[in-house]
Amino acid sequence: MKKFVHNFYYSFPIQLLLLHFRKSQVLLIVWLILFLTVSGNFMEFFGANALFLAPEYLGNVNAGGAAITGVCIGVFIMSWNITTFILHSTRFRFLATSSKPFFKYCINNALIPISFLILYFIEALHFDVAKELIPWPHFLMIAGGFLGGLFLLILISFVYFFSADRRIVRTFEPGVLDFDENKIPESTDEKILTDTFGLPVTNYVSSRFKIKKVRPVGHYSQNFLDVIFKRHHFSAMLTILLAFLFMIFIAFFLDNKFFQIPAAASILIFFAILIAVIGALSYFLRSWSLLFMILLYAVLNVLYKYDIIDPRNKAYGLNYANPDRPEYSLKSLEALNTEAKTDADEKNMISILNKWKEKQHEEKPLMVLFDFSGGGVRSADFSMNVLQELDSITNGAIMNKTMMMTGASGGMLAAAYFRELYRLKANGADIDLRNKEYLDNISEDLLNPVFSSLIARDLISPSQKFTFGGYRYVKDRGYAFEQKLDHNTQHVLDKPIGFYSESEKNAQIPLMILSSTVTRDFKKMLVCSQPISFMMQSEFKDSTSAMSGPDAIDFAALFKNMNPLNLRMLTALRMNATYPYILPSVWLPSRPIIDVMDAGLRDNTGQETTLRFLHVFKDWVNQNTRGILIIQVRARKKGSWDDVYRTGGISDIITNPFTMMQTNWFRLQDYFEDDEISYIQNEFGGKLHRVSLMYIPKTPEDGVPMNFHLTASEKKEVKASLSRENNVEAFQQIKNILQSNSEQQGNK
Repeated sequence: MKKFVHNFYYSFPIQLLLLHFRKSQVLLIVWLILFLTVSGNFMEFFGANALFLAPEYLGNVNAGGAAITGVCIGVFIMSWNITTFILHSTRFRFLATSSKPFFKYCINNALIPISFLILYFIEALHFDVAKELIPWPHFLMIAGGFLGGLFLLILISFVYFFSADRRIVRTFEPGVLDFDENKIPESTDEKILTDTFGLPVTNYVSSRFKIKKVRPVGHYSQNFLDVIFKRHHFSAMLTILLAFLFMIFIAFFLDNKFFQIPAAASILIFFAILIAVIGALSYFLRSWSLLFMILLYAVLNVLYKYDIIDPRNKAYGLNYANPDRPEYSLKSLEALNTEAKTDADEKNMISILNKWKEKQHEEKPLMVLFDFSGGGVRSADFSMNVLQELDSITNGAIMNKTMMMTGASGGMLAAAYFRELYRLKANGADIDLRNKEYLDNISEDLLNPVFSSLIARDLISPSQKFTFGGYRYVKDRGYAFEQKLDHNTQHVLDKPIGFYSESEKNAQIPLMILSSTVTRDFKKMLVCSQPISFMMQSEFKDSTSAMSGPDAIDFAALFKNMNPLNLRMLTALRMNATYPYILPSVWLPSRPIIDVMDAGLRDNTGQETTLRFLHVFKDWVNQNTRGILIIQVRARKKGSWDDVYRTGGISDIITNPFTMMQTNWFRLQDYFEDDEISYIQNEFGGKLHRVSLMYIPKTPEDGVPMNFHLTASEKKEVKASLSRENNVEAFQQIKNILQSNSEQQGNK
């Protein structure tokens, strides 16, 4: 037993594994990320596990996408083997004396890759069958595609290295291969090499998968061992270069759907290159690696400061070439919010309100306003379900009664899409607003192209450009998001925001205010086709108001010299839905430069915008309407008592001060919103109604994550939530309010 334990411990696979933990911790972090991601313990909130377990290609999960992912997992595994072979092979010098040394190394280095593949298949089986609702025969085809791609890549790799073995032996000079088994070491260093294997290894798994003893290598010349390893290193690095060139190739053809490989494949290729780069730095620079990284950062920082490199994302349609950029300061914002300017904008909006009233055919109609919450595709799916249901229960009247739509993130994706379909229908297009096709469209994946572009374009090849509205911009993951949203919505939203100016001005469609958050100071950036300077600042002012100034900005007014109404509608929606890291923040051409992110950072439901609008026009509303109905569409349960941020572990002592604000951010907004609506209620004499439709999961475990990808089962879960008690009551309440006002008008 003691001998078995000794041989097991000093076997090549175990010694390699221990060596990785001792010397390759940075490389192991990449493996850790993959293990945690696939098991759903890392970035599941963003849907990262879905990218790996259900790889989409050409719009659906299929064997082709699985095969591509299998190939790329093979590339990653081979990169891991190649890099660690370069770093550590000289510690196991017996490899150089055997045939197919790299093949033997890969076999003995397979503990981590095999463990990952086992976990991957277990998780993929559960995810695809239970969540994506993929039938067993289809799953077996997907699994077959994955294995086929993996084995194909491994086969090609080993064929390449086998041929490299033959080339290496043929190129040796005479005498290099000579050795003397009775050779006596001539120096102390040579004696050390003779007596040890670099690390103690007694046995290894051979190419025939048999346990073999390691033989001494002291009788081989050191020149022979060095040449063997160095020439294998050259062959290994060549394969990583090919992987890098492959990603550049993919980046240049990413707009073609056939080259839009699954996001997981792009991530794996990137990790393969990352491992190779880390290995190269460690191999060539040794202890100088850290200093090199610091110097590299300093150089890149200088290049960025002087605009030699510019990775920032821009707002498509905006003119960045105009040197006359607006100043972003307290003085300049106050100049946009003068009494004369706000009076003119209010008159324009009152004209719109009057036109909205005229088409109601009532003396005092009920004004409907929509607030949509953020929440990625979950929110888009839920919001479209709600809009179609409301269209049904009101016999198509809900959009005609709606004056304004605002909100954040995913909810506004659905709102903008539904509004455009309504506009097309009103202009004669053959559109059934309740068609399930539109629900399917807005619920389609948006995550895969974002991650694919992040790797292929943002990090590897950020050089391609495109034109919109007469201006040139760099293609990045922001562009990829917009293109996929444009494709999902059948290209109906690919317009500048100015396209909607006349329709909104004539109240043919509801007014839409899209907001985003200025990261510099958390002011709101309000995007609208109409001038809305009256939305920039609260009516209440005191001695401190002159210090803080407006807390919101009329986008079109601030960037009046940058062709603001040429802003792409898809870009305005993305600015409204720019979740940190997943999508790039959008920088705007001001002095100093500002950038904007998700509206939900400031107002996740849009109610703050709605209440300010109502407050500004309270006199008109009281004189011309019977009441106000705010329909709040929330993709998040209010209160959320079921959500906790404490783990119950000792780590809470350290993490709670940081996580409590992040976890309770939206609850904090709810508290403020309830206060705000209670204060404004008095201005309308009890005529203000708010009804909330909420996505509440059947059980906490069934909750749909907030990301840009939904599985088939998650779509069913969101749909089912409309039939739950809270939403059945809310729909009935909305119906009663609408009927009550209609009956009162009829009696009058």
